[in-house]
Amino acid sequence: MANLLVVEDERAISDLITMNLKLVGHTYSKAYRGPEVFEILEREKIDLILLDVMLPELDGFEVMGRIAHLQIPVILITAKNSLADRIKGFELGADDYIIKPFEILELLARINVALRRGEKGTSSFICDDVEVRYLERQVLVNQTPVDLTVREFELLEVLIRNRNIALSREKLLELAWGYDFEGDTRTVDVHIRQLRKKLGWEERIKTIFKLGYRLEVQS
Repeated sequence: MANLLVVEDERAISDLITMNLKLVGHTYSKAYRGPEVFEILEREKIDLILLDVMLPELDGFEVMGRIAHLQIPVILITAKNSLADRIKGFELGADDYIIKPFEILELLARINVALRRGEKGTSSFICDDVEVRYLERQVLVNQTPVDLTVREFELLEVLIRNRNIALSREKLLELAWGYDFEGDTRTVDVHIRQLRKKLGWEERIKTIFKLGYRLEVQS
């Protein structure tokens, strides 16, 4: 997965974000003040920055201006919701902009999109005898290619990138099918059964009672 820098002065929010980053397999560093960002970037390779706008000493916009030349993907996180602030963030080079309060699953999904856009993070995932190659959109079991439909692969990628997190059928449809899907949520069950059968993951993809599904992987 990827190494992220979480720049957030509210420690409760910082802890919530990093706890969930760890759950899905990312590594991270924390900063609570603007100047700490530069110190961390000097000693670590960072794949993506989650940057609060309202920071002590230097705000997020000022930080953005000083690190733009590094071309590291940045998602701005802020309580500011004005159009002028969003435009300013994008003009400074932000990849995305998320407003507090936010759902952690939405943040994780936006992180995945930003990482894929920049082709950051690892390009494959391996668990048991299954290897998933994101860029090639290919799955191997015991080094043998497995034929997945487009929807099956997209659902598998969502499960992997959000592993160890229980996802409702509605959330899986939203992340894998898109916001405009209007079909029966039970279509997820059909695709889950196919993934379990094709990958031999009957014990990995857990059914969560009255909620949905979770891919269980030890980090």
